[in-house]
Amino acid sequence: MQRRDFFKKIGTIVAVSAITPAISFANEKQKSPNTMNFTTAMDTITGGKPVKTSKLIKLKVPEIAENGAVVPVTVNVDSPMTEKDYVKAIHILSGKNFNARSVDIYLTPANGKAMFSTRIKLGGTQEVTALVELSNGTFIKASQSVKVTIGGCG
Repeated sequence: MQRRDFFKKIGTIVAVSAITPAISFANEKQKSPNTMNFTTAMDTITGGKPVKTSKLIKLKVPEIAENGAVVPVTVNVDSPMTEKDYVKAIHILSGKNFNARSVDIYLTPANGKAMFSTRIKLGGTQEVTALVELSNGTFIKASQSVKVTIGGCG
């Protein structure tokens, strides 16, 4: 065996062994258990209960996001936050992301105010929904469309 042939074969083996795990990782990512569309996420959170649109929720999201990687979201729910009447959870969902569940926040009356602010990643122009679970077991929501211009497929 000549020296050049030996190094060619070794180079081929190294290249194939480096590419094979990357291909299998990409296939595993598509089958990831974290993949959840909007409808599945809503059903998982609510358990199939009806969800009403409510003006008690003030969802603040920019109409146009210049960078889809850091979209500011603020949710403020008008709730007394007493032992008998409070917001149990705030869920932020994105309609077209690979995984629709962006944020899940759980609250108690000790929080004093049902308000949450964060930044989420949006893969393109889509609707952002704040789904709120109340202490009596009902669900309410508010939605707003966000146009992503840079860093997404707006």
